[in-house]
Amino acid sequence: MVCQPLLALLQVSLQFVFQRRADLRSSKRIETTQGMTRRTNIESARSDAAYFVKAALVGLLVGGLATGFHAGLEHLFAQYAALRNSLGSGALPYVVSILISSMCVAAAFLLVQRVAPEAAGSGIQEIEGAMEDRRPVHWPQVLIAKFFGGLLALGSGLVLGREGPTIHMGAMTAEALARSHKVSPADHKGLLAAGAAAGLAAAFNAPLAAILFIVEETRRQFPFGYRTYMAVIIASILSAAVTEQLTQTGPLLVVDVRYLPVWSYLLLALMGILLGVLGVFFNKALITVMDLFLKIPKGLRWLPALAIGAVTGILLNAFPDATGGGEDLVHDLISSHYGVLALLLLTFLRFGGVLFSYASGVPGGIFAPMLSIATCAGLAFGVIAVETLPVEDDFRAACAVAAMGGFFAASVRAPLVGVVLVMELTGAYALIMPVLVTCTTASLTAHHLGGRPIYEQLLERTLRIAGQDPDNEPDKTPVQLGTREG
Repeated sequence: MVCQPLLALLQVSLQFVFQRRADLRSSKRIETTQGMTRRTNIESARSDAAYFVKAALVGLLVGGLATGFHAGLEHLFAQYAALRNSLGSGALPYVVSILISSMCVAAAFLLVQRVAPEAAGSGIQEIEGAMEDRRPVHWPQVLIAKFFGGLLALGSGLVLGREGPTIHMGAMTAEALARSHKVSPADHKGLLAAGAAAGLAAAFNAPLAAILFIVEETRRQFPFGYRTYMAVIIASILSAAVTEQLTQTGPLLVVDVRYLPVWSYLLLALMGILLGVLGVFFNKALITVMDLFLKIPKGLRWLPALAIGAVTGILLNAFPDATGGGEDLVHDLISSHYGVLALLLLTFLRFGGVLFSYASGVPGGIFAPMLSIATCAGLAFGVIAVETLPVEDDFRAACAVAAMGGFFAASVRAPLVGVVLVMELTGAYALIMPVLVTCTTASLTAHHLGGRPIYEQLLERTLRIAGQDPDNEPDKTPVQLGTREG
């Protein structure tokens, strides 16, 4: 009888000891888990910080590189113009300009072909192809060909924009930095996108448009995430800040306009429809001309570059407004009072100029030429409206600003980028509603006409030439921006 209470007491004691030991082990596991979580959070924060430092470095480097490229172009433009003016009138300026421009364009073409063929054109499709792991990336060669080839081609007066080279060089700068430190595939693609955005931000001093360009244009390739998205924002801000600090410039194409009456939005919607048609035609014409040039025997493809340079040399003296990227031309056109016929002629010349300049195979972008083409077409529409309808003369300038966004939206199929880019370039925030109306109708028109984004078509063409099948997989992006899924 005495043993039973002792056994019960022993049993209770043992249960208490075992339970205590179990509680201690559980407590240690919880503490270990919490410690591991804290270490994981700390390591994640450190990893994010290191990645953002890389993005910041990309922005700073690209801002400096783009500013140097732009400064070199401005110096070449000034020296070339001074030379032409010093030759006086007569045939001599034409002869000298033909020789210089043709030699520069041919030299740019040969440099690209010998060093980095993928450096031809704007390079945006090459960046998208690299983010899809379908295009090779040779960053040292591309940087050399893009920088010096771009100086030769754009400095000769071709109808090409400086934003193409800066976007491609920005991505190659990011590629160099990514290879110097091991990063995951997603982080690698994020840095490529950050470099491209930094290049666009530096070209137009438009960081917000650069960020949206990545969202809308590379929505299929960009690895959306906290780290990559913030990297794009950081790089764009710092690149634009460096450019603004070094050049001391604000918006490139400041336009002073007033608010428009709401009823005039109907006219802008009509203009958007016309720009949608023009955008689809532009895309098809560009691909067609490029394919025609591709039929020329490989050993003779420098001849079209030589001929295009010669024609550019003639236009530099006979009709200088039909040459160059058009950044300076836009403001002059809006402030002057060209007639409808002159504006239509200039639209035609610049339209044809960018087609043949881009197809020649030299470095250069199409953004700036598209803005100048849209300005000419928009002003022509505005002049007709002012002369035939009860609208004030400010409507001309409003049409020019809205047309820039509309034509961009129709060709690139990035309507939000078109709106924000125009706002940042012109500072005409009073026209945000008119620009929205024009971009929306232009994009809708282009879609229903069967038009496709220009860089999507350029990438497919590049892959086709390289012997690869285009990517027919459906868009994996959860939100479709600008185009319909599939």
